[in-house]
Amino acid sequence: MASEEQPASGRIDLTGEAVHWDLGSSQSYGDYLQLTQLLSAQKPVSDAHDETMFIIVHQVSELWIHLFLHELEFVRRCVIRDDLDPSFKALQRISKVQTQLFGVWEVLATMTPSDYTAFRNALGRSSGFQSVQYRLLEFGLGNRNADIIRVHQRNPDDHARLTRALQAPSLYDEVLRLLSRRGYGIPAELLDRDFSESHVTSKAVTGAWLGVYHNAEKDWDLYELAEGLIDLDHRFQLWRFQHMKTVERIIGHKMGTGGTGGVSYLAKALELRFFPELWQARTSL
Repeated sequence: MASEEQPASGRIDLTGEAVHWDLGSSQSYGDYLQLTQLLSAQKPVSDAHDETMFIIVHQVSELWIHLFLHELEFVRRCVIRDDLDPSFKALQRISKVQTQLFGVWEVLATMTPSDYTAFRNALGRSSGFQSVQYRLLEFGLGNRNADIIRVHQRNPDDHARLTRALQAPSLYDEVLRLLSRRGYGIPAELLDRDFSESHVTSKAVTGAWLGVYHNAEKDWDLYELAEGLIDLDHRFQLWRFQHMKTVERIIGHKMGTGGTGGVSYLAKALELRFFPELWQARTSL
């Protein structure tokens, strides 16, 4: 016989639920997340409907990059102390963060050229090119360019922070030091150098990574680290490509608001590799 149960009502039955209706001296959910500040941080400078979405998309990106930097610093500390196992979870989390960053471009791509034109001039010279966190991310991963921080001269704190990051060893520099400590032949000039310059591809480093892959059973943690770094680099390239194609879809080949060539500038970044020898080793394996 078919059940004659009545359909559920339009509200959840709270009977038996010990809800804290009075929070007493405890902070609330909104207090903990500072939602008043967070949700009032969108300040459009025009009446264009899509500008609110444009602001939120970039703010969300900055939040994800903030977490990316947090996890990347954890990975760097693990490498320095030669305790790689905890870093693998952080690298997996970075991978998930990168997936979220991909999704941001999909939301932005719902904006048409005419939608953007309605408020683009109001942006002035503000541009993602000026993102301090993005630059910290690239510096931390090894893409170094001292000239690029000139745009931050108007803010001494940001400029000083970027200068420190530019001069410090990148994650890859610390990884090469770890390989050296583990007995893999890394040239001395790569271990103590001017870190404000980007890493120069080395055949000796490619050979060291080949040694790691050939000795995966012995140095499994180094092998896992290598694969985690490749995944990070691969996803970064996909993110850059999506950025370029989204910009092309919305503004074509117009100049960017920050003064770069727009799509032509973004296309240059597609040739960059943070960990070049890990890619080269694949050809020889």
